[in-house]
Amino acid sequence: MSGIRVLVSGASIAGPALAHWLRRRGAEVTVVERAPGLRPGGQAVDARGVTKEVIRLMGLDEAVRAARTQTAGAHTVDADGNVLETFSAEDDGGDGYITEIEILRGDLSQVLYDDTRDGVEYVFGDRIAELTQDGSGVDVTFASGDSRRFDLVIGADGLHSSVRGMVFGPRERFVRHLGHVLAFYSVPNEFGLDRWLLDYQEPGRSACLRPIGDATRAMAMFSFTAADFDVDYRDIEAQKRLLRERMADFAWLTPRILAHVDDTPDFYLDQVAQVVMDRWSSGRVGLLGDAAFSSSPLSGQGTGLALIGAYLLAGELAAAGWDPAAGFARYEELMRPFVEANQEIGRLHAKMRGIPDPDAEPAAEPDTEWLTDLVQRAVNGVELPDYAGVPDSGPSVTSVSR
Repeated sequence: MSGIRVLVSGASIAGPALAHWLRRRGAEVTVVERAPGLRPGGQAVDARGVTKEVIRLMGLDEAVRAARTQTAGAHTVDADGNVLETFSAEDDGGDGYITEIEILRGDLSQVLYDDTRDGVEYVFGDRIAELTQDGSGVDVTFASGDSRRFDLVIGADGLHSSVRGMVFGPRERFVRHLGHVLAFYSVPNEFGLDRWLLDYQEPGRSACLRPIGDATRAMAMFSFTAADFDVDYRDIEAQKRLLRERMADFAWLTPRILAHVDDTPDFYLDQVAQVVMDRWSSGRVGLLGDAAFSSSPLSGQGTGLALIGAYLLAGELAAAGWDPAAGFARYEELMRPFVEANQEIGRLHAKMRGIPDPDAEPAAEPDTEWLTDLVQRAVNGVELPDYAGVPDSGPSVTSVSR
């Protein structure tokens, strides 16, 4: 054990993934999460390219694959349900539009929590209320009134990161709205959905149904354009009203899907946005995942960035002897080109899904060679150091939790 004490804020995906690697590198890890427990459901997230190697290195390949949605592919359909185009999970070696490893966000969060719960201290229903750092540590006051001191603090608390706000400034400086809103929630599978995702699109809006592990239910997804977004991300009723207003006249199965919006247990709606920052650390406080570099759901790589970033951040901190300046700097150096490629993918996808301007000049088709290179950099454009000589206790660790 190094004796280094690290506080991680956020228990979705980036936080528990980082806790896994920090613990293996010898740190004592506490994860604080404002929610009373893990959040279920959510969008389907993908593992492509080098992300699959990180999952294997974590020793979680079998557990992750067992929790997959088992989606065979996707059909785009017209308003009457006629199939227009088909994508298979086997396309592009399993790294295509529908990936071979596709898992609901909540299910992946559960896998990561189950993997770390016996070796990491989890504190649910609390949050960081205040933090003050000096040259040797960070004093943290929690909303519960508890006060503790840590050597490092990592904000892995998502797009609306409170840690980022405390240390780096207001969200308006870093969060860039991409002109879209996404909503997800589970519904009874009254639509005869089997192993194929169904997707109906019109310019600026879409509706989707996807299979999940529980065959009696399905996951619904809506998207629509919005020039701005001023609905509080914590105001669920306002979000539901917005969704009904924007999708009220939409075709296909939309009315039947919207009929379940009030009785679903896992409604989620938020803007499609990216986080763009010049640096992801300040002193002994760092950021990871969407808190630092959200690429937006439209990139298809948010989970990959979180998992790969967790591997690199823990590895570089340990390799630097837990010196935050050196460890954070090297982590950013390795991650930034990968992040930028994925953010470019997200912006391109957002532009493609927008409403065409009839008065605008036709957009030039992207150069095929450039686009192929960009996709390759976004999927496999980061190398994973083997960290030879850095402590590694292996994928299985045990300790105390509360």
